[in-house]
Amino acid sequence: MLRDIIGHSGDPALVAKASAVLVGDLGESKHYVEAFELANRLMSNLPGLQDKLARFMVLSYVSQLLGTAGKYDLAANYIREIAQSLPPGQTSCQPTTRLLNVLYDSHKLTSSSAELQRGIDACQTAREPIFIDTIWLVKASLYLDEDKPDKALALLQRIAPDIRADQYYTNTLASQVELAQAYWKLGDDDNARKSALGALATSDPDNVSETLRDAYQVLYDVEKKQGNTAAALNYYEHYAAQNIGYLNDVSARTLAYDVAQQHMLAQNLETERLSRQNKILQLQQALATKAAETSRLYITLLLLALASIIFWLFRLKRSQLRFKELSCLDGLTGVFNHQHFIGEANRTLSVLEKKHGVACLISIDLDHFKQINDTHGHAIGDAVLKHTVAICKQHLRPADLFGRLGGEEFGILLLECSRDDGSLIAHRIRKAIDATPIDVDGRVVSFSASIGLVSTDSCGYELQQLCAEADSALYRAKRSGRNRVIVDTGSNSLIGT
Repeated sequence: MLRDIIGHSGDPALVAKASAVLVGDLGESKHYVEAFELANRLMSNLPGLQDKLARFMVLSYVSQLLGTAGKYDLAANYIREIAQSLPPGQTSCQPTTRLLNVLYDSHKLTSSSAELQRGIDACQTAREPIFIDTIWLVKASLYLDEDKPDKALALLQRIAPDIRADQYYTNTLASQVELAQAYWKLGDDDNARKSALGALATSDPDNVSETLRDAYQVLYDVEKKQGNTAAALNYYEHYAAQNIGYLNDVSARTLAYDVAQQHMLAQNLETERLSRQNKILQLQQALATKAAETSRLYITLLLLALASIIFWLFRLKRSQLRFKELSCLDGLTGVFNHQHFIGEANRTLSVLEKKHGVACLISIDLDHFKQINDTHGHAIGDAVLKHTVAICKQHLRPADLFGRLGGEEFGILLLECSRDDGSLIAHRIRKAIDATPIDVDGRVVSFSASIGLVSTDSCGYELQQLCAEADSALYRAKRSGRNRVIVDTGSNSLIGT
């Protein structure tokens, strides 16, 4: 939707707002190179953007992205630019809080810095309790960095009721970890362990972050100090995994920034090169006006060059589209190939799980297909595969995923489809295949298919588990005499012929 707005809106302010949000989404989804390249384009167009809210959004998202890549000075400059021209309805609280986080990350703050109190005053005036707590947590971190754990602990205990009341995940997690660090520095091992475990209990175990890394470090230090070797080793392994994951992500963001800058430099150089070429052409045209014959020759050469470039670009674009199609589709049948089907199915199931939808996975295998190839030849075998795909498509909806998994085996993911509805579709496909032989050059070839079907109701949303259960149902269909459908129901199986 964002890309559609960017491509078709025509309103510069709306395009800038959508692009800014897209920068944030690309950063969150770890498409860092694309995020930084879009950010570069936004900043190059910023001088001509007059809408204050659009400028606010662009600078906010871009500065946030730059901060994650360690470009603190540039991020701070953009945040200061935000504060100088706030749109109606916005206060200085949010940009001030972001600036304090950037200054902390770049080691340009101390616990006595006046900027901290100014930020708290601004957020109190704006009645933004979450941002107030965020600034207090920055100050607590500074106390810990300055080896003042007693002050950090007193501050964290004072703001704890506000953080609990706000129920803001980032602040809750950070406060728990900072409490653990303060207790550890003060020698209170039990409370340090309790706070660190509390932080882990509120977090997603799959998350990788600097905060979780610090929690595991506290747990490792406590267990090591108390001589619990096994527990210490376990927490150290978690700490190492978090640290490596966090550093890898930081490196990826930094590298993506450098790549985007190189791309922008290359584009600028190319623009400059084209500009120089254009100037040369202008000089040539000026000289060409002095002699009609020379002018016609230059025009002819220019037209030939332009035609060659257009022809080359056309062929290049056609090749790119063809390569993209080949990378996604099976060359024989035109449906998704194995790799693309698995990728799309994984993505779709993840989305479906979040909204508690239901889907069915169908595994289809043509019976005695090797015998068809051996008896009639591979050309007939290929025709059978294409014919099977055509039959299946007649019974599928546009949103369903259909792919060739290999040889004569196909996979279908029926979206928003119950087990009963999926069973009806599978039976219709099987009957249609059985009832529709092919006629190639006067040779009539009949064939059938065995089908296994599973539902997310009984097998969950993990594609690997669904594939295993669908294959198991398919093999039972084969063993039961072929040309039938086996529907896995979780506790038993329903066989349909």
